[in-house]
Amino acid sequence: MTPRIGAHTPTSGGMAKRSINYAIETGSEAIQVFASNPRGWAMPPANTEADEAFRARAVEHDIETYVHAPFLINLGSPTQSTYENSLASTAYSLTRGRDIGALGVVIHTGSAVDESHIPQAWKQIHDGMMPVLEKLTDEDPWLLLEPTAGQGQSLVKKLDDLTKYFDALEWHPKVGVCLDTCHVFAAGHDIAKKGGMTETLDLLVSIVGIERIQLIHANDSMDVCGALKDRHQNIGEGEIGAKPFEELLAHPAVVNAPLILETPGQEVEHGAEVAMLKKMRAKIKK
Repeated sequence: MTPRIGAHTPTSGGMAKRSINYAIETGSEAIQVFASNPRGWAMPPANTEADEAFRARAVEHDIETYVHAPFLINLGSPTQSTYENSLASTAYSLTRGRDIGALGVVIHTGSAVDESHIPQAWKQIHDGMMPVLEKLTDEDPWLLLEPTAGQGQSLVKKLDDLTKYFDALEWHPKVGVCLDTCHVFAAGHDIAKKGGMTETLDLLVSIVGIERIQLIHANDSMDVCGALKDRHQNIGEGEIGAKPFEELLAHPAVVNAPLILETPGQEVEHGAEVAMLKKMRAKIKK
């Protein structure tokens, strides 16, 4: 078993056509899509015909799908309207994920905004999300928590803080992790040093267990380790470099966790990066 490799794909023109064609052109075996406006709260009704067409083409071309929920979601927000919209948007994203056959829905772990709000943030995450999680069945996607770059009052500044998030969600069996290599590097985990990626993945396994590591956002970083800046760069062109991604692909924690690129560029750039990662993967298999 080896991890699938792919990219975040555009949806303009329809997922069945644009997203799958993008996957084919870039050689992606797994893709990530936005199921609604990533920078808004709008929750448009599903188009059943379009969803079925997408699912059929994804199956035809053996492409696994993941959904990235809107960036505005912050379940720890002290602003009531943001919190309520975040709950609704998370539930909507999980439903849309099921509609299109996605295996997981990614949300950012968010921020308490103000230090004094941190205890209440954990309480409201528990109280709001447990009813949503309890409705999930085996047919629903995983909810995947993506730690951010550690800036401000981030609820998950470093990977150890994931324990608090999972405690708040009662270690529900449908909750997993999406690890973003740029974010974890920005937060201060030095995955660029020799053995650093292995060390970081070992740590993550010790915190959440290997079965909860469900997706990897494979991104280089424009900024140095610990900069607390979320600025993605193409693999091998940033401060992380290409070598750590060989370590990543060789780690048992990612066997069932596809690598999804969220790097600059479109078909040409992503196609080249997918090919590069596949070459690394092939070496490891030997």
